[in-house]
Amino acid sequence: MLIPALDLIDGRVVRLYQGDFNQKTEYPLDPLAQAQSYQAAGAEWLHLVDLDGAKNPDKRQQALLKRITQESGLRCQAGGGIRTQQDLDDLFAAGIERVVIGSTAVNNADLVRHWFAEYGTDAIVLALDVNIADDGRAMVATHGWQESSSLTLDDVLNRYLEVGCRHVLCTDISKDGTLTGTNVELYQRYKALYPNIQWQASGGVSNLQDLIDLKQVNCDSVILGKSLLTGQFELAEAIKCWQNA
Repeated sequence: MLIPALDLIDGRVVRLYQGDFNQKTEYPLDPLAQAQSYQAAGAEWLHLVDLDGAKNPDKRQQALLKRITQESGLRCQAGGGIRTQQDLDDLFAAGIERVVIGSTAVNNADLVRHWFAEYGTDAIVLALDVNIADDGRAMVATHGWQESSSLTLDDVLNRYLEVGCRHVLCTDISKDGTLTGTNVELYQRYKALYPNIQWQASGGVSNLQDLIDLKQVNCDSVILGKSLLTGQFELAEAIKCWQNA
């Protein structure tokens, strides 16, 4: 499916270029109204990134997240600085159905594996952001892409298969926010290697052909952020394209 995304700072819709807070674009949109417009266009899910919460969990935009889940008509997944069990509980209390976990999943696998057992495999999305090395390996980055790990995407995935990992949001960092096309080969490779995982592609989608290309390599879902905010295409036409691809 296609999943529209909203990144939020202080109640405002923003986009960061390749995760850089110093390269921020703010859009004059009301987050709830924008979410409702996506629901009207045919979306079923919404991806929310609480960038305030990513910097400081005490600043999590809890009230806004709850309002969006209650009034948008969309099922929501959300992330941003998930470090403790209380962070998960707060998001679930706000009506979030799936919590998106990034750096903590890389750096504290035992804890996150426990959360899979505690909350169930459908309640957690692993957000694994990668840099493609010269030898083609997908190397996982953490902490808003400011730090690189020594782990490949395969290394991290293999820690979670036995606890039933089902949802992975994978971003090619070099593509994020660039509108330069998506890394189709990455998702084709990993869907073939890990067919039981529901893959969410993220980064670089700029036109409808990008969606067709991803659908044709059996990618399960695509996150749409900047492409919708900048009017590269309308969500309704994108959904129709995806369904017919």
